[in-house]
Amino acid sequence: MDDAFIPMSKPYIGREEIEAVTRVLESGWITTGPVCQEFEGQFARLTGAGYGLSLTSGTAGMHLIFKALGISKGDEVITPSMTFVSTVNQIVMAGAKPVFADIDYGTLLIDPAGVERLITKRTKAIIPVHFAGAPADMDPIEEAAGKIPIIEDAAHAIGTSYKGRHIGCRNLAVFSFHPIKNITTGEGGMVTGNDGDLMKRLRLLKFHGIERDAWKRYGKASDPSYDITEPGFKYNMTDIQAALGVVQMKKLVEINEKRARIAGKYIEALSPLSGIDLPASPAYDHVHSWHLFVVKLRSVDRRRFMEALAEHNIGYGLHFPACHTLSYVKKICGQVHLPATEEAADRILSLPLYPGMDESQVQRVIDVVGKVAG
Repeated sequence: MDDAFIPMSKPYIGREEIEAVTRVLESGWITTGPVCQEFEGQFARLTGAGYGLSLTSGTAGMHLIFKALGISKGDEVITPSMTFVSTVNQIVMAGAKPVFADIDYGTLLIDPAGVERLITKRTKAIIPVHFAGAPADMDPIEEAAGKIPIIEDAAHAIGTSYKGRHIGCRNLAVFSFHPIKNITTGEGGMVTGNDGDLMKRLRLLKFHGIERDAWKRYGKASDPSYDITEPGFKYNMTDIQAALGVVQMKKLVEINEKRARIAGKYIEALSPLSGIDLPASPAYDHVHSWHLFVVKLRSVDRRRFMEALAEHNIGYGLHFPACHTLSYVKKICGQVHLPATEEAADRILSLPLYPGMDESQVQRVIDVVGKVAG
């Protein structure tokens, strides 16, 4: 139907994924096992990192990294406020204080100069966010950080590259496979890194501190005994999820090309409109994975704009309320003034963008946005 609902996002799942999951179910081994191992290797090769660690979520990955780095009370972690609250929650729950850097209004990416100004003796980590699929400017951030650990929030950045290298190839990075992301495992996440000792500790922490995965302990001629030197959590991905991921990885180029084509059509059709600001392109060499298409409204109230989209059966998203304006964060950090973040946060809205959108759906979105914001 021409007026059927167009969601903001939709997973790109086909028969191949269903068959892969069925094979795992029929195998008799459905929790963490060889398919997770395959997925981890596949993902490490994509990024160029030495190691990949599959987990229940990106949030779990951030939690384990904070634990492994010993981030705790009295420490500070620098990150943008224009991000999903998950990262800030983890900073606070570790006992540390989030220190917010402002962003560039056009790209919504963290300002490297702002990061450098915020570094103190208490800074224990810096978390740049590769927002909406565009890469943050990593060279100046890495130079400013020195020996301070960098944890790249790459939840939006599967297939994103910066100056010829995939995000996550040099620093610790956390990826997400939530259903809204470019590829999905239903829920899930991945940590990539190059420090073998640190990644080994994360692997121990993800599953109760037990060194060997269950499939190695209960397989043929295995030894089910184990020792634990440090208690851990329960953050292991299952082979059911990893089966989805293995197939989705094979489709990543196709998925991101489809996303890029839709984003290109939006930019071409909506650029004449004075009522909205379109996503700006970073000035440095990069590949954008177009996880989100975020516009900023100028000529129309956002509430009215959302109502108009809803009236035409078109979905939308809000990515994201600025974290420094959230009630509990204000109690911890006090009043924080971030001019570009605040200007953007009042105007942003995410338009539908997913690889299964057809030409008529894309045109419907363009027509309604043009009518309302023109």
